[in-house]
Amino acid sequence: MTTKILICDDSRMARKQLSRSLPQDWDIEILFAEDGRHALEVILQESPTIMFLDLNMPVMDGYETLEEINAHEIDITVIVVSGDIQPTAQERVLGLGAIDFIKKPINSEILAETLKYTGYYQQEDKAAETANSRIKLAPENRLSDEQAFLDACQEVANVAMGRAGDLLARFLNAFIELPIPKVNHIELAELRMALQFADQDETVSSVCQGFIGPGIAGEALLIFNDSSFKNIAKLVSYKGELNDNLELELLMDIANIIVGACLQGISDQLSINLSQGHPMVLGQHVKVPELISNNVKHWSKTLSIEINYQIENEAINCDLLLLFTEDSIEPLRKRLSYIVEYDE
Repeated sequence: MTTKILICDDSRMARKQLSRSLPQDWDIEILFAEDGRHALEVILQESPTIMFLDLNMPVMDGYETLEEINAHEIDITVIVVSGDIQPTAQERVLGLGAIDFIKKPINSEILAETLKYTGYYQQEDKAAETANSRIKLAPENRLSDEQAFLDACQEVANVAMGRAGDLLARFLNAFIELPIPKVNHIELAELRMALQFADQDETVSSVCQGFIGPGIAGEALLIFNDSSFKNIAKLVSYKGELNDNLELELLMDIANIIVGACLQGISDQLSINLSQGHPMVLGQHVKVPELISNNVKHWSKTLSIEINYQIENEAINCDLLLLFTEDSIEPLRKRLSYIVEYDE
């Protein structure tokens, strides 16, 4: 009997990766949804047995989707598949009724073991595998090459963001609210407009760190609201008086965690080594327009990835910008094509 599977993820690349990781000898029909609200519509129409659910999505995220499933007593087995690997995130989704949590990027062996645990899948012997294989995919609208490239960049950034969020959560003993990364081609002269998190009248402090790899280069900027320093010091149990030196130390500590983990996460997924330069302070206690105008002159057109980290129930806000040179775009396209044929 064919089992209906629903994959709910806002990234087309993530949906394809997961569908290709499912056991080839499993008699299944695979349906897709781009967010939680869409998933609920598909569930009502198609009655799938199992749903693989992402957490960070627009319209309705994974947590809200699980809450709706509980509220309406919908009979479906949910396995969360997410780049947000914070222990608290895993505890919350299990508490909301998910039967398991699998971290991105998906591992087919771990996935198969999880499915065996559910009882819905039993591995066939290898001789029968080809004959018994029956996987039917629901059609999806084709993306343009550019849309597919940006989608793939966003998914890689999503996984890298989750690793950094997990380390930051452990450092601060807090839950990090993770966004959907924003990926765009921009002129760096317009960088100030790309910063969605900051009130242009607020003062910020910023650290910049260059990175370089095979055909890929750029800079990582961590921009931190000055109003956040007091709360960060409280979370790390610092009891002395705040001054510029301590704020710089806190800024460097957080930059090392976030930038280092994000770049390592990207390196691991692309199977490359991104070497990091020495971090440099771009400014302390300056307004965003001043920070950008003082440092943007040596940059040109770029691919930008913006990730805004916020700490739950705390007035703490920082923005990570990964800025790739224009010459890095084609090598990035090639590397991403090794992961999944995103332009199909």
